[in-house]
Amino acid sequence: MNAGDRLDELAAQHGLAAPAVEALTRLLALVSSDLAAPTAVRDPVRAVDTHVADALVALDLPRVRAATRVADLGSGAGFPGLVLAVALPGAEVALVEANHRKCAFLEGAAAQMGLANVGVVAERAESWTQGLGTRDLVTARALAPLAVLVEYAAPLLAQDGALLAWKGRRDDAEEADGDAAAAATGLELAEVRAVRPWNGAERLHLHLYVKVGLTPNRFPRRPGISSKRPLRASS
Repeated sequence: MNAGDRLDELAAQHGLAAPAVEALTRLLALVSSDLAAPTAVRDPVRAVDTHVADALVALDLPRVRAATRVADLGSGAGFPGLVLAVALPGAEVALVEANHRKCAFLEGAAAQMGLANVGVVAERAESWTQGLGTRDLVTARALAPLAVLVEYAAPLLAQDGALLAWKGRRDDAEEADGDAAAAATGLELAEVRAVRPWNGAERLHLHLYVKVGLTPNRFPRRPGISSKRPLRASS
């Protein structure tokens, strides 16, 4: 199946309109042709699954479809952030990326895709003070261990907001650390969902945390501390 047919299939599966397909087609073409695109998967036939289908599977969760203020952390080449911005045209999507070269790519991609609901935030998640307490959904894919992602997301989330993290094979120790970080920051694990958005996507899981309490004022910690001294189940 070529990339165009696969996009049409995904659009039908997730209820996307024709303009969404056109925008995603432009994104795949850009990733394929732009050597500055920060991804190793450039071939549209592979990228439509590895990047687009992988992002769109989040729409199976009602909280994602209902989101109106989204922050995608460590956006890189824009997956899942740009894809979700296409699928959720009524949502404001902030692409949070500290690498300025990647930010330049994201800004160009959003412009070429005609996305008016996207803003690029050239900061680390811990430094983005304007985002504190404003998001009803934070997403992160291939960025950091669960405990770190929870600590990044908690200060940014409004009450009852959610963190959605893409992960591969389940890891008991990583999940225990994620639970410990959640308990310390006002979140709790709501669901771990096994998904298979494309053939070959083995052992992919979506981890959903919901903000159920207040995040203590000591969060966010200084940039880099959450990675150097992560919250752990044993601490």
